[in-house]
Amino acid sequence: MGIVGNLTSDQIQFFNSQGYLVLESFASPEDIDSLRKRMDQLLDEFDCSKSSSIFSTKNQQHTTDEYFFESAEKISFFFEEKAFDDDGNLKQPKQLSINKVGHDLHGIDPVFKKFSSSEKMSSLLCSLGYRRPGDHTVHQPGIGGEVVPHQDNSFLYTDPPTCTGLWLALEDATIINGCLWAIPGSQKDGLVRRFIRDENGVHFDNPPPTYDQKDFVPIEVKAGSLVVIHGDLIHQSFENSSSKSRHAYSLHAVDTDGCKWTEDNWIRRKVDPEPLYAC
Repeated sequence: MGIVGNLTSDQIQFFNSQGYLVLESFASPEDIDSLRKRMDQLLDEFDCSKSSSIFSTKNQQHTTDEYFFESAEKISFFFEEKAFDDDGNLKQPKQLSINKVGHDLHGIDPVFKKFSSSEKMSSLLCSLGYRRPGDHTVHQPGIGGEVVPHQDNSFLYTDPPTCTGLWLALEDATIINGCLWAIPGSQKDGLVRRFIRDENGVHFDNPPPTYDQKDFVPIEVKAGSLVVIHGDLIHQSFENSSSKSRHAYSLHAVDTDGCKWTEDNWIRRKVDPEPLYAC
């Protein structure tokens, strides 16, 4: 399969300098409609009585949850921290209570797989130097959870590091409803800590750094825009407390050519995924 990169030299230079890149109109209105309708269908079919696993970037409640551990090769549903009342009942309909659907949505579901393995996506990764590139995030109205400052390489680590985040806005993302924020150029400082799984359980290997919020810039984008995120870029999003949802599809790519997953990754697959393409 002959893959040709689609980024310009100026775009690659900006990405290397700033650690992120916004590609407007990356997804067509038809793409967005297809992904959103499919997610609505998956949520309608999800039996929430069989799982109450919570996804949080502020604590690791889910780290002792086998449902979370076994999600690497499944489509699993994770609730917002504020989804349940004191009696363990959902405070809102399940469609408004889910934080994240993962971790193999792009590998199993045909609609998400079609978009994730499209020629446009493959061409983008080729532009970034991937040779064998081998998670859906939903922020809901009213209770969209905060995502604390982090680096994607902390959670998806290969040797050498190759993770790139691909964040597709399925709706307009603004300061009001929880857009991404990043510290431009912070990827140049390297990885500060890793989320690992060892004989002591699942934990970070270093305490969280302190960041000056004045260093962050908002990345406001229109629906259909793709934000490309370097694996070492410091980024975050704030809680969406507005009445407007901010749905997004988040995919992470790593290169399997000359790289390998480290044995202490928190998430582990039993079978390696097929690459999107091979040069």
